[in-house]
Parts: sequence; structure tokens; C-alpha cells
Amino acid sequence: MTRLEHRVHELTVGQLAERSGVAVSALHFYESKGLISSRRTAGNQRRFSRDTLRRVSFIKVSQRVGIPLIDIRDALATLPEERTPTVADWARLSETWRSDLDGRIRQLERLRDDLTDCIGCGCLSISRCALANPYDRLGDQGPGPRRLLVGHGTGDAPAGPEAAPDGDGGDPCTPAH
Repeated sequence: MTRLEHRVHELTVGQLAERSGVAVSALHFYESKGLISSRRTAGNQRRFSRDTLRRVSFIKVSQRVGIPLIDIRDALATLPEERTPTVADWARLSETWRSDLDGRIRQLERLRDDLTDCIGCGCLSISRCALANPYDRLGDQGPGPRRLLVGHGTGDAPAGPEAAPDGDGGDPCTPAH
């Protein structure tokens, strides 16, 4: 990788891609979604300000922890005049995502802990499926892979785990003990 000269204030899309480790196509996508911006030269070539490197890093780190691009865009939009995020900005913005991330972590831990009870089949109405079919509720709708039969003459089969009634208003992915 070539080092950028300190006096370079604008980067081509290729330079930005090389320096950030992000594909040119991804940079074009980020720009189309309003996450980064460029100016156009007289020859219609993109030029990015050097601080776009930090913005791209912010996007990549946010994505790495599972933040959807729309939330990243909304967070970046809170910055005055679309400036580059600072350390303080990162601390403030990441704090707003903390409860969502904590919830996802709890859900992943539940899934991990219950994985040994699930054969991952979409549920073939086995007697116990803690993840997708607690208490074999789909078995009440008939034999076979009820979730896989959706749209094939069964019509009343649920579309996903959230559609399986659990009887107590709880999470359908909570283990049945």
C-alpha cells in the first residue's frame, strides 16, 4: 500500500479505497446512501476530502458491531455540517446504540445456549424445539415441515418463529422446559 503524502488534501476514489481497505464499489454505495460525499472535478471524477477516511472508518466500525447502515447514516447526520466524527462523537453516538447491542447480545447468548436442542430444520414438528417451535405448537397444524410448507397449499402455517403462538405472550425463541 502506498502512503498518502501529508500535503494531499483530496483523494481519488481509488486512493480512498486503498487507504481505507474498502472496495471502490462500497464507497460508491456509501456515497449513494448519503454516508460520505465527494465533489466532482471538471472531468466528472470524484474527489474526497482527506477526512473522509475517518468517516469511512466510523462506518466500518459501526457495521462491525452490527449497526444497520440507516442508523449509521442517521447518526452521521447529527454532526454539524457533515463534519468528520471525533472521539467524543463516537462516544456519544455509540452510547445510543448500547441498549440495542445489549439486547442482541442477550438474544445471541440464548440462541447459543439453546442450540443443542435444535436441529436447525425450520421445525419438522418434533416434540421439542426450543428455538422455533416450543411445545411443538406447529404440530397442531398437521404433519411435516410446517414452516417449509408455507405457500404450498397450507396457507395457515406461520411465516417464521415470531408467528408461532407461545401461549404466554413470551418470546417464541425462549426454551420450552
